[in-house]
Amino acid sequence: MSTTKKIIPCLDVDNRKVVKGKKFLDVQEVADPLTLAKKYVADGADELVFYDISASTKNRGMFLDLIEEIAKEVPIPFIVGGGIRTLQDVDKVFELGGNKISINSAALTNPELIKEVADKYGSERVMLSMDVRQEGENKWSVYAKGGMEETGIDAIEWAKKMEALGAGELVVNSVDQDGVKDGYDLALNQAMAEAVTIPIIASGGAGKPKHFKDVLTEGQADAALAASVFHFNEINIRDLKNYLAKENIAVRND
Repeated sequence: MSTTKKIIPCLDVDNRKVVKGKKFLDVQEVADPLTLAKKYVADGADELVFYDISASTKNRGMFLDLIEEIAKEVPIPFIVGGGIRTLQDVDKVFELGGNKISINSAALTNPELIKEVADKYGSERVMLSMDVRQEGENKWSVYAKGGMEETGIDAIEWAKKMEALGAGELVVNSVDQDGVKDGYDLALNQAMAEAVTIPIIASGGAGKPKHFKDVLTEGQADAALAASVFHFNEINIRDLKNYLAKENIAVRND
C-alpha cells in the first residue's frame, strides 16, 4: 500500500478524439488527446491513462501512431488500454513508449494473458481493469463489452484471481456511477481493498473534490481516476491536490 495517493486523468479515445458518456452511453467528442495529455501533465497528474474505448467492441487494432505521439510528450507513467489482446500487442505498446498496460476484455477471454505479461515485464506494468455493476448488497458482477454484457463473474473473486495471476494494480470502474458525478462507489472500493493486496484505482463517479477525498480515505483506494470533471475544467488537478493536502491526504504536489 503506497501512502501517497495518486490522481489519474483518463482519456477515453474513440475515432481519435477524447470522448465522454454516461454509464458508457451517449458518447460525445470532447477534445484532442494530445492537447489534453499535455495539459494534465502541466496540471500535476501522477499518471495518465489512454483508453481506446472502441478497439475491443469494434474489433480493430489500436491507434498506435497516436499512442506513440502521446508517449513522447508525457514524462509521467503512461498507461494504455483498449484493444490489447495478445502479448504481441503489449510488446508494441511498450516499444512505442507506454509504461503500463491496462487489460480488461482480453483477460475475460484469456486470463493467462495477465500471467504472460507479468512474467515477461513484471507485475508493476500490468493493470487489470474491470467494469462492474452492483447486483445486490455487497455483491458486484463483472461486465464485458464496455459494460453491456453480464459475465456472471463475481467481481471480488475475479480481483483475487487476477492478483494471483500477476496483475500489479486494479482499476475498479463502477458502470452504475460512470459519468453520473455523485461520488465513487465507496463500498465497492473498500471491499476490493480488503480482498486484495495490490493497489486499487477507483473509477466512475467523480463530481467534486470531496468525492476524491472520500474514496481515498473511507473507500481505501490508492488512486482515483476521473475523466469528465477534468476534461470540462470542472476540477483542476492542481487545485484538487491542494485541497487533498489540506485534508491531510498525502499527494505528490510539485
